[in-house]
Amino acid sequence: MAQLTALTQEVLSAILKSIDEGIHVVNTEGKTIYYNEVAARHDGMTVKEVLGKHLFDSFPSLSEESSTLLKVIKTGKPIYNQTQVYMNLHGTRIDTMNTTLPIFLGEEIIGAVEIAKDYSRMKMFAERLLDLQKGLNRSSRKKSAKQVRYTLRDLMTVNPSFNRLKEEAKRLAKSDSPILVYGESGTGKELFVQGLHHESLRSEGPFIAQNCAAIPESLLESILFGTVKGSYTGAVDRKGLFELADGGTLFLDELHTMPIELQAKLLRVLEDGMVRKVGSSENILVDVRVIAAMNVNPNEALQEQKLRSDLYYRLNVFTFSLLPLRDRRDDILFLTEHFIKEFNVKLTKNIKGINNSCESLFLEYHWPGNVRELKHSIEYMMNISEAEYLRVEDLPIMLKHLSSSEQSSMDSTGELSLRKNIEKLEKRLIKNALELSAGNINQASKLLEIPRQTLQYKIKKILD
Repeated sequence: MAQLTALTQEVLSAILKSIDEGIHVVNTEGKTIYYNEVAARHDGMTVKEVLGKHLFDSFPSLSEESSTLLKVIKTGKPIYNQTQVYMNLHGTRIDTMNTTLPIFLGEEIIGAVEIAKDYSRMKMFAERLLDLQKGLNRSSRKKSAKQVRYTLRDLMTVNPSFNRLKEEAKRLAKSDSPILVYGESGTGKELFVQGLHHESLRSEGPFIAQNCAAIPESLLESILFGTVKGSYTGAVDRKGLFELADGGTLFLDELHTMPIELQAKLLRVLEDGMVRKVGSSENILVDVRVIAAMNVNPNEALQEQKLRSDLYYRLNVFTFSLLPLRDRRDDILFLTEHFIKEFNVKLTKNIKGINNSCESLFLEYHWPGNVRELKHSIEYMMNISEAEYLRVEDLPIMLKHLSSSEQSSMDSTGELSLRKNIEKLEKRLIKNALELSAGNINQASKLLEIPRQTLQYKIKKILD
């Protein structure tokens, strides 16, 4: 038993040492019981200077109030992605971004673990991103005719409702009012937004796109509004995306992931056209049209308090809801033919189309990944097919599993209940995704195109 315990501790230690993030564990007395080399590098310390010592001995600038580790031990509540600035034993200032979690043994809290990222490196990344955007903006001003890659004509459809939406977009694009675009993943939101910019009176100006979910919360403000020298360690005077987009369009994707506090600042910019850099007391006037997009229903985001109601009403001057592919089935075969022609050129092939069985499956399938999923499926099939027509045998593995399991299920049960069949389909898709990802929840959630937390909830529901 003792040998097994020692082996388990060795394995755990090896795993923790291999993680490329700082790991700091303290007991309820505030003494460090684990501290890896990555954390030591972040903190400008050696492991020996911290391990076995109280937090205040190693980091004298910390207090009961400022230490995230001690705060978590006191409250028993986790803290996610919080920046922390402190001095180490040698008087060096340290910037980190921490996720701090309580450690429970049963119902008793026995310590806390902190996973720290080097915040200074993240700031450097943010600054390089701003430099890149600035360079792209400068280059694009020289090539004003090529501001965006796509126009509304590239959003191909034979669906009457979608065509009416495109016509309305052409008319409303001339306005300077903000726009909100809602659509599921894969419906073509960025293509649509680029088309709006192309049709607008700002088409000669810059088009700057930023996915709000792609940048850590604490850096997004400096990315959007810019920084002044001295606002934090190593900060220099830099323009934010609002200044870079002056005279043009700023596209904010996945708006609902933006922190609520930052949404309030965005609202002020929309109201008065003034931005204030991080660390500055002066306002700068900008001329920017904001187009925001979301892949969740705005009403759901409001109910879940992921979107401020006042910001929503300000953006909701013009709203476009992009239809999912399952609601425009007349586009399925039309787009299939278009993508086959496109990939025939790219792959130097001469595929003539899809056979009848494949056509039936395409028309019956609900396409949760929308046009993106259809395009990627066609690309996969054309890469592996040697026949004149694409067949069911050429389908990607997820679609192939689905076609066989759906048919066998209906043949054996004759069940016509929509709710029950949807539940069965969901279970099969989750099972297939877990098999394909070898049980990796993150990879499975990406295959299913749902959040990891949603997948975990659904798995728990299935097991219960």
